[in-house]
Amino acid sequence: MAKTYPLGVDVGGSGIKGAPVDLDTGEFAAERLRIDTPKESTPDAVADVIAQIVDHFKDETKGQPIGVTLPAVITHGIVRTAANIDSSWIGTNIDELLSERLGHPVTVLNDADAAGVAELHYGAARNADGLVVMTTLGTGIGTALLNEGALVRNSELGHLEIDGHDAERKAADSARDRDDLSWQEWAQRLQRYYSHVEDLLWPDLIVVGGGVSKKADKFLPLLHLRAPIVAAQLQNAAGIVGAAWQATNHPSSGAQAKSS
Repeated sequence: MAKTYPLGVDVGGSGIKGAPVDLDTGEFAAERLRIDTPKESTPDAVADVIAQIVDHFKDETKGQPIGVTLPAVITHGIVRTAANIDSSWIGTNIDELLSERLGHPVTVLNDADAAGVAELHYGAARNADGLVVMTTLGTGIGTALLNEGALVRNSELGHLEIDGHDAERKAADSARDRDDLSWQEWAQRLQRYYSHVEDLLWPDLIVVGGGVSKKADKFLPLLHLRAPIVAAQLQNAAGIVGAAWQATNHPSSGAQAKSS
């Protein structure tokens, strides 16, 4: 009998991506499938695309759990915010919607949380002790807190108020582009942000993800912090890998209840 794998699905503002994941290695067990996010990215429209991805990998993932990321805060299976997806997501019972739509138990978590889980088990934070702060620098600043190997869900440290501004408004990668900042100028803003996070949480390690982390050598050496600060390693695979890991190891209770 062919080996099967858990499925990870990463929902973004422009694309919805999925792949089976070999949790022994943290690598995709089949080539990733990407489908454009519907222009009207309502819960039902996105669920339809997720269903297409699930069907595409039905042989590779038969009988395995499904993990899904969203750019949103999710508490007790309910979507509380909506970043880069339709505002109609707010208040949706996403565990219930997807479990019923897909006919599988589904675990749904925040996209930055999924990336953090992936980096903890397979990437830059592997075997890290103590408190790890994962940040994703992009349109905004996503964050994940990982304390002694356990995910503390739904941290929103990109929205800390620093010097009278929402932190991500000044320090996200989009701010670098918008304000036409040099790497040195942007690093000064990042220094202010990460120093503030350090003073609040005293992390043992800071991991920086997002697309700009591919150019980490241009800005991370300019930062001077107490904790080591390193680039993420899994890049665009992190959401899918983290979702599959979380669904296998810590399935959400709402999804499990729907499958019984």
